[in-house]
Amino acid sequence: MPHVVANDNTFHYLEEGDGPVALFIHGFPFDATMWREVMDDLGGLRRCIAVDLRGFGGTGRSIRPALTMEDHADDLAVFLDKTSVVAGVDLVGLSMGGYVALAFAQRYPDRVRSIALLDTKATPDSDEAKAGRDAAALRVVQDGRSPFATTLIQALVSDQAPTWVRGRLRTMIEATPTETMVAALEGMKHRADRTQVLAHTQVPVAVIVGEHDRLASLADAQHMVEAAGATLTVIPEAGHVTPIEQPAAVVSALRALWLKE
Repeated sequence: MPHVVANDNTFHYLEEGDGPVALFIHGFPFDATMWREVMDDLGGLRRCIAVDLRGFGGTGRSIRPALTMEDHADDLAVFLDKTSVVAGVDLVGLSMGGYVALAFAQRYPDRVRSIALLDTKATPDSDEAKAGRDAAALRVVQDGRSPFATTLIQALVSDQAPTWVRGRLRTMIEATPTETMVAALEGMKHRADRTQVLAHTQVPVAVIVGEHDRLASLADAQHMVEAAGATLTVIPEAGHVTPIEQPAAVVSALRALWLKE
């Protein structure tokens, strides 16, 4: 994978195609490879770039106690500078990547051309959700990544997800360092409410959600749609990882968004 040095770390990334830049931001606890199928089909329309966020995939490990959404957004801004991307980008973020995309849009609005939010939400964690993050961090430290992956995969996919989808997820989850998982959970726990970012954005927004998403509900998606005046696409036969379970449907939704610009 190509890489650049930015913010005192070495960021690995995937790149496909030519044209205006689309920046793909992966979810937790995945890496840039989750976007492979989608990028392959969009390379004729965009220069698709998917980055391994700090601590994930091939990017250098992090010893921070928390990896905030603002940390990732600032990393991505420097990454774009280092790769000579000066025009606005199409942000595409799944789950945690959606949180990062909204943080980026808030901090760098002039660098955004459109926003696609997949299986995510704009609202912060409830007290119950924060307690769940703490429990998950403790579980991965005490029990290890493999048992953690087994439990998480059941929540990530639809009941009909094939074995190869579950296998891809397990590979990414088990490859993510434990300290990265703990820091990412802490960062997500404290993320801000970014509903107003959507309410004030001047760029096109698309919201995409799996029909059977157990982690980001249709109500969460509709909240973002109403805030931004966005389009909504519900992906049939998919859970929380729509780009892996149903990549063709995600490609179709992204094409529709970009052709509107």
